[in-house]
Amino acid sequence: MIFDTHAHYDDEQFDIDREELIESVRNAGVDHIVDVGASIESTGKALELAHKYDFIYAAVGVHPSEVEELNEDNLELLREWSTDAKCVAIGEIGLDYHWPDPSPELQKKWFKRQLQLAREERLPVIIHSRDAAADTLEIMKSEHAEEIGGVVHCFSYSREVAKICVDMGFYIGVGGVITFKNGKKLKEVVEQTPIERILLETDCPYLSPEPFRGKRNSSLNLPYVIEAIASIKSMDKDEVIIKTYENAKRMYGFLN
Repeated sequence: MIFDTHAHYDDEQFDIDREELIESVRNAGVDHIVDVGASIESTGKALELAHKYDFIYAAVGVHPSEVEELNEDNLELLREWSTDAKCVAIGEIGLDYHWPDPSPELQKKWFKRQLQLAREERLPVIIHSRDAAADTLEIMKSEHAEEIGGVVHCFSYSREVAKICVDMGFYIGVGGVITFKNGKKLKEVVEQTPIERILLETDCPYLSPEPFRGKRNSSLNLPYVIEAIASIKSMDKDEVIIKTYENAKRMYGFLN
């Protein structure tokens, strides 16, 4: 009963063995996966996967690094896809200032528009935020994201920023970085954040936990993340699985 709340099985890195791997993931006890769109193309593929496998769901959205492809027509396509029965969120959306392009202004424009789409379609959001804490929080507050809900995925900021997000009703997405030797900030965030506000994620094929750092990630590696969270919070591993599973089902609307 493990819920991988953020994966990219549509990625080309899985082209060689996608079907076999997904079947092995299911057999390993991962019974819910959300495949998250990052572009128009990958969102379409995420929905295809969601319709092929009953335990896979999709999030539709355009990653901040890909917003140059967005226009009104594509936004309407996302809106159409968001009404699909297998779509459970708008994402991943947000801000990424690690690279100079796309411009911050363009990223902010489409972050706001996709937040508005989520509000209109009554879906939670999956927020990607890298090197952009201040602007991300400013937009979350100005757009009243607390009324929308969702997760700040692959959380990379301080305890103080985490508390602001949690106080707004958001979840904190925790993946392989929690096992890294240089993952001190995330360890502090997990220590501070109530287990009721933590979600398990892989972001696969990226961010494999130790001892597989640098290799292709998959949901099969989630036990390493679970073990790290359990150790930090002095909890039983089964309790971490149960709590994060309940959190994910609640956030994605499987529990009313």
